[in-house]
Amino acid sequence: MTSEKVCKNSAHLMFKVLFLAWTLMLQPGCDSNSKAPFGEFDFPYSMENPDLTLELKPNLNEISGLSFAFGESRLATINDEQGILFLLDPKTGEQVMHTEFHKPGDYEGIEVIDQIAYVVKSTGTIYEIRNIGTEGQEMIKHNGFLDGDYDVEGLGLDPKTGKLLLACKGKAGEHEEFAASRAIYTFDPKTSTFDSLPLYLIKLDAVRAYLDDNASLRAWEKLSEFFDPSAEDLTFAPSAIAVHPISGNMYLLSSVGKMMLVLDTEGNILHMEKLVKKIHPQPEGICFAADGSMYISNEAKGGVPRIYKFEYKGK
Repeated sequence: MTSEKVCKNSAHLMFKVLFLAWTLMLQPGCDSNSKAPFGEFDFPYSMENPDLTLELKPNLNEISGLSFAFGESRLATINDEQGILFLLDPKTGEQVMHTEFHKPGDYEGIEVIDQIAYVVKSTGTIYEIRNIGTEGQEMIKHNGFLDGDYDVEGLGLDPKTGKLLLACKGKAGEHEEFAASRAIYTFDPKTSTFDSLPLYLIKLDAVRAYLDDNASLRAWEKLSEFFDPSAEDLTFAPSAIAVHPISGNMYLLSSVGKMMLVLDTEGNILHMEKLVKKIHPQPEGICFAADGSMYISNEAKGGVPRIYKFEYKGK
């Protein structure tokens, strides 16, 4: 056997070992995310009644991604067709500042950590922007194994690990176990590395099992129709992701189907919420204030781009 074949076989064996360890030990959400493990979940927001509506200017018609910046004094966002970062007043929606960080492209998510902004492109490239809006502003580009087939749309922060969460709208991965799933991968800003295996998989059969066990869920009929059990793929397509600062639960938006999915820290499905299209014509960004208030951005879709604030009604 040639040395080249030995290397290929060794690499294949190593992947199988790592994948087996991941499925059995490291990724509880992939096998157990069919339903909430501790009974009925009390969803802490009234999605049909925003507590604050911010109407934005037309240059944010294609708003995509949302994050607090500089404490909670600013909301950071992007237009998914331009390499421009915008800072907004979270009380009025007025644009305080904007700065170009790269050429036009399909930018989908933003997260600000310690005054450093991270923007993700649909191809999986992460742009690290330092010294925002100053003469010393610089941009560092991070490329990994993700590409356009994964179609990364959501970017959030896991505060426990300090890693960025990348929610994929497209394929979940190459392995057959990733079929009919949506994946959440991670990027470590400290080491500038992408984890090669997903943190969580959201599977079609897990969603169906959750719906079968929760027939009293609001808009259950519409959700059940959307998640056709005979379908070959999962129609839920994450467009945004954020971790709740109080519960630690993970909130994902899907512009496709206009819905929200809530996962616990183990990746179990806690809740599904059908969003009202009149309020959320195209939800593309989500973030939380420290008190649990939730902010969701929507593209204009022929109207006005808006950011809604929903006050936290949990305990």
